[in-house]
Amino acid sequence: MSSEQQHSQPDPEPEATVEETVATATGSDASAPADAGDADAGGDAGDGVHAVEDEPEQELDELAARAARSDEYLALAQRTQADFENFRKRMTRDVAAAEARGIGRLAKELLPALDNLGRALQAAEAPGEAGSGAPEHHLTSGIRLVHDELVAALGRVGIEGFWPQGELFDPQQHEAMLQQPVEGVASGTVVEVYQSGYRLGGVVLRPARVVVAA
Repeated sequence: MSSEQQHSQPDPEPEATVEETVATATGSDASAPADAGDADAGGDAGDGVHAVEDEPEQELDELAARAARSDEYLALAQRTQADFENFRKRMTRDVAAAEARGIGRLAKELLPALDNLGRALQAAEAPGEAGSGAPEHHLTSGIRLVHDELVAALGRVGIEGFWPQGELFDPQQHEAMLQQPVEGVASGTVVEVYQSGYRLGGVVLRPARVVVAA
C-alpha cells in the first residue's frame, strides 16, 4: 500500500466510555444530578403527609360548627317553650278572671230576686200568718223550693252568702246602715243584719248591710 492510500483513510473514532454507553442506552444525561428525582419524590411525600394531617382538623372544625348550631337551636327551642308556657299560664289566668267577672255580674243581677224570695218566706213564717202546727201553704212551699234551688246554683259556681251577726265590723265586707249603743255589747260589734252579703271566693260581690254597736 502506498503512502498516499494510508493518508487517505479516516482516523478511527475514539472508543466510547462505559458511562456514555449507559447514558445513550437509557436516554438520559449521566451528568444530571442524581438527587433531583429524590428531591421531587420527597416533596410529593411531604405534601401527602400534610394533607392527611389537615383532614382531622377540618373534621373537628366541622363538628365544632355543628355542635354550636345545635346549641343555638336548643336554646331557641327552650326559649320558645318557655314563652309558650308563660302564654298558656297568662291565658289561663285571663280566662279564669273573665269567667269570674261574668259570674259576678250575673250573680249581682240575681241577688235582688233572691232577697225578695227570702222576704216572702219571712213573711209567710211570721206569727199569725198560719196556725201553730198547721201545714205549710203550697205557695210557701214553692217559694222555698225556688229560693233553695237558687242558693244551691250560686253555691255550685262558688258564690256563698254570709250573715255576720255577732262579728266585728269590717268595712271591707260590711256596710253600716246604723250605729247605736247596745248594752252589754262591745263597740264595733254587728248587732243586726239587714241584708246578707255574698262572696265569690275571696271577692265580696255585695257587702252585708248591718247595724253596729256604738
